[in-house]
Parts: sequence; C-alpha cells; structure tokens
Amino acid sequence: MSPGPVKLSDVAERAGVHPATVSRALSERTRHMVNTDTAQRVLAAAEELGYTPNPIARSLKTNRSFTIAVLLPDLTNPLFPPMVRGIEDALAEAGFTALIANTDNHPDRALAAVETMRTRLADGCIAATATRDDGLLAEAATEMPMVLINRRVLNHEIPAVVADDRSGVRQAVEHLAALGHERIAHVAGPQWLATGADRHEAFLAALRGVGLEPDPHLISFGEGFTEEQGARSLHSLLEAGAKFTALVAGNDLMALGCYDALVERGLSCPDDISVVGFNDMPFADKFNPPLTTVRIPHYEMGRRAAELLLGRIEGDGSTPGEDIVLPVELIQRASTAPAPSRRARQAAS
Repeated sequence: MSPGPVKLSDVAERAGVHPATVSRALSERTRHMVNTDTAQRVLAAAEELGYTPNPIARSLKTNRSFTIAVLLPDLTNPLFPPMVRGIEDALAEAGFTALIANTDNHPDRALAAVETMRTRLADGCIAATATRDDGLLAEAATEMPMVLINRRVLNHEIPAVVADDRSGVRQAVEHLAALGHERIAHVAGPQWLATGADRHEAFLAALRGVGLEPDPHLISFGEGFTEEQGARSLHSLLEAGAKFTALVAGNDLMALGCYDALVERGLSCPDDISVVGFNDMPFADKFNPPLTTVRIPHYEMGRRAAELLLGRIEGDGSTPGEDIVLPVELIQRASTAPAPSRRARQAAS
C-alpha cells in the first residue's frame, strides 16, 4: 500500500520542531518569527519529504480563503496585464491567489463580480474599476478589506495606489511648450473616472503654468479610454475648425485613435500635429511613429496594491485614505517635433 500524503506533522518530526513552527516557517509573511537556521531546516525537510500545504485545511484553520478578488474594467487594455503580474507576484509570496474578473466598466457586471467574490469568501479586493463616486465599492469596502489601483474615489475613503497623473500631464505640456507649440489641444478621457478628471484638471493647470490660456474649443471629451473614442474626439475638434499644432491624449489608446483620425484626414504626425499619450503601454514604442508618452510604473503599482491590501488583512494599523502616489516619467519619441512655425524659422535662418 502506498504511503499517505505527507502531513505538516511529518515535516515537524523530520525537522525536530513543533508543528506550529513549521507553519510559521513555511509562510513568507510569518517566517521572520522563526530563527533563520530553524526556518532553513524546516524548508529543507519540507522539500525532502515533498510536502505540499493543504489549502483547504489551511483555510479551515485560519478562517481565510487565501484568495483576493481583482476587478478589472477591460482585460483587453494592455495597461492591465503588467499590473496583474505585480499583484500576482506579491500575493504568491504570501500564499494568496488572485481571482480576476472583467467588468467592462459596467455597474451590473461589477456588482455581479463583487457578489461572486463574496460567496467565495475572498479575503480582500483590489479594484481598478472605481468611478469617481462609486457607491458600490464603498459599500463592499465595509465588508472586506479593499484597495484601489490606478483610480480613486472622490472621498478617498478607500486607499489607492495611483500614478502621479498631474506631474505626468505637466511634463507633457511643458515638453510641447518647449518645442514652440502654443495651440495645444486635449483629447480627454471620461470625466466620471478619476483618471480622466485628474488629467483634464492637470492639463488646464499645466497650460497656465507655461503661460498659455486654456481654450475650451481645443478640448474634446471621450466617453471611454479607447482607440475609437480618441479618433471620435479628434474628428470632433477638426470638424469644428479647431486650430492646433499639438495635443495631449487622455491615454495611449486614445492617442492611437488620434493617429487613425489624422491618417483619415491626410494629416501627418508629427509634421502637422504632435501627439503625446499617457501610460507608456506595451508596444507604444512600436507605433508609427513611436509614441511620446508618460510612463507609469505598471508592475510596481500592482505589487504595492497587493502589499497594501495584505497589510490591511493582517491588521497592520493602516487607515483608510492612505493613497500611494508613484512617480512618472515622460518618454520622448518620434510623435512630437518642433512646432511648424519654429521649423519654418529654423529653415529660413
């Protein structure tokens, strides 16, 4: 008869320690509580015996499922996979697993996802789906630890890990102004999302910061952070006769839509209009032309969100509203060039 599965007590006997010591030594989050030599002896014994922790028994003992809900607004957006990788890496180190749900930015789907995660007894939630005034998530946050990523809510009651959008937009506008652009348009994201509203407000402030007065006729709002909405918004500006030599897009997908609209109208980027995106999503350097954009630390955002949530689950004393704002960097590529007037002066000199 083949031997039964290796138990935690077998590892304890092999290592010559108490089973509780084995439990602490095998967990990344509690290993610091064990003497280093003892922890190494336990790990070696577990590997030698081929011990695999029983997640069901572990859940019954700790009253946890060791799963974390991760709500995403759009799985097809290249912005999110690096964030999810950061989340999963941090969770795995602590023995947790991510349960990922896509909501398509639809409240009903978000509600269904939250209810499903509740029935599966998720220990917490990381949400990239928040609207500026999100009652659904605020209610869910009263029942389970929650952290937002890439977005915030207006009252800041739920802690968030976000990029420094205002700094990024300011860098974009200052870059265009330094190239001699004085008529700068904004293809803005939806204002019911914090990312859209924050970047729009930052755009207005950044223009004033370089001595340019915002012109409402040079601003068009998209209904989503998509390529289609970027193209629609730029078409709207051009059809209205707006005159500008550069634009800042709400994100890289909207910038890509602007590329499409410019081609359809026989215009060239950057010869006619310079374009700056936001996010530096994967393959932005492969666009034609490669996109000047604001790089945000996707992977680090994911890791920090997971670490923040795990701390709240463990009761580390963190309080609501403690947002983590990560620095960003403008990446200059071929989609921006000196303003046509400056190029003309340089050619004449």
